[in-house]
Amino acid sequence: MDDSIRKHKNQKVIVMAAIITALSLLGDSMLYIALPIFWREAGLDSIWQVGILLSINRFIRLPINPIVGWIYKKISLKTGLIIAIIIGGFTTLGYGLCKGFIAWIILRGLWGIAWSFFRIGGLSSVAMYADENHRGEAMGLYNGIYRLGSLFGMLLGGLLVPIFGLSVISVAFGCLTLLGLPFIMYYFVTDSHLQVEKKINSRRLFDFSFVFKRKLLIIISGFFITLLFQGVLTSTLSSLIEQNYGQQIGLFGLIVSVTFLSGLIQSVRWMWEPFLGRKIGIWSDGPNGRIPIFIISLVFTAVSFGIISSYLPLSLWIFTVLLVMIGATAISTLTDAIAIDASRSANVVSFLTLYSIVQDVGAALGPFLGYMLIRLEQGFTYLYWGGAGIFIMLASLWLLFYFQEKASALNSAESRESIS
Repeated sequence: MDDSIRKHKNQKVIVMAAIITALSLLGDSMLYIALPIFWREAGLDSIWQVGILLSINRFIRLPINPIVGWIYKKISLKTGLIIAIIIGGFTTLGYGLCKGFIAWIILRGLWGIAWSFFRIGGLSSVAMYADENHRGEAMGLYNGIYRLGSLFGMLLGGLLVPIFGLSVISVAFGCLTLLGLPFIMYYFVTDSHLQVEKKINSRRLFDFSFVFKRKLLIIISGFFITLLFQGVLTSTLSSLIEQNYGQQIGLFGLIVSVTFLSGLIQSVRWMWEPFLGRKIGIWSDGPNGRIPIFIISLVFTAVSFGIISSYLPLSLWIFTVLLVMIGATAISTLTDAIAIDASRSANVVSFLTLYSIVQDVGAALGPFLGYMLIRLEQGFTYLYWGGAGIFIMLASLWLLFYFQEKASALNSAESRESIS
């Protein structure tokens, strides 16, 4: 098959994997907007139950991810994604058909299992189908498309649930999730041979010490990045706005709530992600590689992340937060792409499973750490400038690794020249 035709066909598969993941996220993301308000319609007894239901799926994923990774070693990628769609679709339908706390605990637990299949399967689809020289582009495209599911889930949920009710919209989103089945049947071929394919790009990948350091650094980065972005920033941004600007905020002549402004700011990232994420991925596929861009992104984000804990004029503060969101897009895209590169030097599913586990741990610990620190005097300062310090630490570690990588490549070239 011609390379351009094969690349186009493989890119279609990655896009389809992203689309079915986006469809599955509609129901989950809708709950973060609708359930805190319409919890009685779900048959809940108290508002505290909402917090448990919105977080239990993440804790379920911690023990489930290794099991899902093991299952993916036994089945094809196509089969795994079909399982994800079926569980995710019927879980979302259940939001509209089931009432009561116990029923919803079970549904949210099942959604955690479904997301493990989606997450590991999605990363594996990029690792297996993306062309070697375009993995960054493919990762940016995949991340950007599937996160549109969160954007539309929140926007449509916030708009339609007050009109039609939580049950009706849940059933509608569940049906949309199940629409992913014909897509995956048509676009995915049986791909078990891809799961064992390995492509080694350089002799130094056989250096166990070098490979171990790279993978350890990826795991550390994945943990701290999700802890700070998905955990700390997402959970404490509303509280930070309230602390500095009050519960009601004047914005462009309108009075808006803290939660509205926080949701609006975070939604903007999902709007630009399909374009900016893909662009950053393309840059990282260039001759200089991903690590220099990654280091610059970490330093850039460190400065802006710390600044947002300070009291600034509102327009300047919003601009600074948007810079953090741009940094989040760049860092998330590049971290995933670097992880995809590393997974190709070993068992793809095993490494991506471990990578997903540490990300879930970081995302789960972030809110706990954030709310523990913000209770202190100057807590937001400690939290956000501490996060800035972590970004600088990661940048320093990657810079050291980058120089070691260059030195290793130079020594290898000199050795080959001396032998010849």
